[in-house]
Amino acid sequence: MQARQLQKSTVIGISGLAGSGKSTVAKKLAEKYKLKYYSGGEALKALALEKGYKSTVQGFWESEEGIRFLEERSKDPKLDEKVDKELLKFAVKGNVILDSWTMPWLLKGGFKIWLDASVEKRAERVSHRDGITVEEALRALRMKEAQTRSIYWKLYKFKLGEDFTPFQLVLDTDLLTAEEVFNALSNVIENMVLGTDKTDCRDKKNK
Repeated sequence: MQARQLQKSTVIGISGLAGSGKSTVAKKLAEKYKLKYYSGGEALKALALEKGYKSTVQGFWESEEGIRFLEERSKDPKLDEKVDKELLKFAVKGNVILDSWTMPWLLKGGFKIWLDASVEKRAERVSHRDGITVEEALRALRMKEAQTRSIYWKLYKFKLGEDFTPFQLVLDTDLLTAEEVFNALSNVIENMVLGTDKTDCRDKKNK
């Protein structure tokens, strides 16, 4: 059955730690419902590339280069603020899926989804994706996520991966395939988002 078109004002935010499956499913949902797709992670990688990092390589975030860029972001919060301001502009225009760690806290309105998974399962997925061992993936994830949590706490005072207050849906993906996650979220969108008007997405700071 052909997917129904969402309202032009629709804004869906999909979040989850690395290996949860958020980027994969966000892209597929954007294609299915004819929504624009924007990724905070990809925007940060583009910024890293401008600054001379080799951010186009597979597994950049878990690499030494990715860790160095993360340390630079820790020292200069304006890098993350720049990306977030751009994503907020896209959100205001609507008709969009935002693949982002920060948008669920910065947006007023929208439908927000958190994909949860254990760090062990996420490390397995990252290991398979990036061609590294599970142990290497686990170490990289723990280091990266500790620093990322610190960045967002300093900037916005939320606890990434611990505070689920903004989300209308939290889905555990540990035992689900990518296709099963896609089907589950399609059902949620069909039943909870179509025909609704939850998309006043102005920056909370401007309220």
